[in-house]
Amino acid sequence: MVDWNLCDILPEGERIHVLDIGAAFVDEPPYQSLLKAGRATITAFEPDDQARARLLEIYGDEHRILPNFVGTGEARNFHQLNWPITSSLLSPNTPLLLKFQMLEEVMQPVGQRLVETVRLDDLHEIQDVDFIKIDVQGGELDVLSHAGRLLPDVLLIQVEVEFVTLYRNQPLFADVDRFLRSAGFQFHTFHSLSGRAFKPMIPEAGACSPFRQLLWSDALYVADWMKLDRLDDRRLRRYAVLAHDVLRSYDLAHLILSELDRRTGELMADLYLIMHNQA
Repeated sequence: MVDWNLCDILPEGERIHVLDIGAAFVDEPPYQSLLKAGRATITAFEPDDQARARLLEIYGDEHRILPNFVGTGEARNFHQLNWPITSSLLSPNTPLLLKFQMLEEVMQPVGQRLVETVRLDDLHEIQDVDFIKIDVQGGELDVLSHAGRLLPDVLLIQVEVEFVTLYRNQPLFADVDRFLRSAGFQFHTFHSLSGRAFKPMIPEAGACSPFRQLLWSDALYVADWMKLDRLDDRRLRRYAVLAHDVLRSYDLAHLILSELDRRTGELMADLYLIMHNQA
């Protein structure tokens, strides 16, 4: 297990800009190592008052925690469910949920209200984003399709995707994948594939585990590694840090460092390989 970071290749004081949409703090965020090293600037969106207050307490005034619903810029009904992190701008697909263990039980409607959404393209104070993380319960494609101003500079996207319609009329993984590939990103990997068992059966691992049926995951997309020559040195350095410190994709980090070495005549990729093999 490699336990060192690559942040030192960045110039002193330079930080990676993370945009976290739907940032409710449930698990340690994927960019925690960057925060710990003092190498991340976070702009987070979290409409839930309690979740936003916790984020402010954790991150402090150094980072921006905003209350907006991010989407198409239109007014939408926000469906409040009994487990807050499952609430969505889409309504739950209850007939489907009822077929699975521990889904309908945590996605029961308790109310709804009309909210205004904002488009990322309209928030001009947000610039130069390196890493976008999106978890908005079925509305991820709405966020991405109204972020065309930002996407050309983005190096890494982590987006929750579903393989079945947990919410009514939601885009599925194939739709998100098609959009991001058309925007110039390469699919890299899945993180934490998740599913449930059809009722009434329960796997030995428990009611929150599947036998085989997968339902959702986080999909990770990266800037096209076939076109590294189109990235300037600054973005290549940031890309290498994200590959190493966030993705733990050491082969990708080495590939990016090799492109930097080709330009500069340095030997960072060779040194990286030695350090990786010694770790």
